[in-house]
Amino acid sequence: MQLIKNGKFVADEWKHVADDEALPEGAVIVSLQRWQKEQNLLLSRGTPVGVQLKSGEEPSLIAEHLDRLALVALEFPVYRNGRAFSYARLLRERYDYKGEVRAVGAVLRDQFYFLVRCGFDALEVRDEITPEIFAESIGTFTHPYQPSTDGAEPVMSLRQRLAAQARKAS
Repeated sequence: MQLIKNGKFVADEWKHVADDEALPEGAVIVSLQRWQKEQNLLLSRGTPVGVQLKSGEEPSLIAEHLDRLALVALEFPVYRNGRAFSYARLLRERYDYKGEVRAVGAVLRDQFYFLVRCGFDALEVRDEITPEIFAESIGTFTHPYQPSTDGAEPVMSLRQRLAAQARKAS
């Protein structure tokens, strides 16, 4: 797997750690269950901690802990399960989460643009994804139709603003 963070391919300094696996040095991503059982131990290590939420595990389950988590990984178990899109938006908008929101699992190139718009700033992608493929996927649409976390002006707002400017000018 490769990591794209803020639009760039970067080395991944985080380690996914299974529930029964010993904790390695450095930044770790653990399951919700492990976080709930071992959060004091995880935080006492003095290294960044991330929690991975499965598709059915909502961000509300960690909302009170977000200030202590450097990363929230949202799992896409299969391409047709899009709950993580909503979860990313909730993290950014409802919970004002400023840490890394990472897409993991069945992350497809057709989703890159929408993932970024919903609040993901990091994507774990298959090895065959290149910077060119990522750039092409992100550049697919020039004007979004709906508002989102990225601040881009939706097409309808743009049309209304331009129409209002034209009325003022005439």
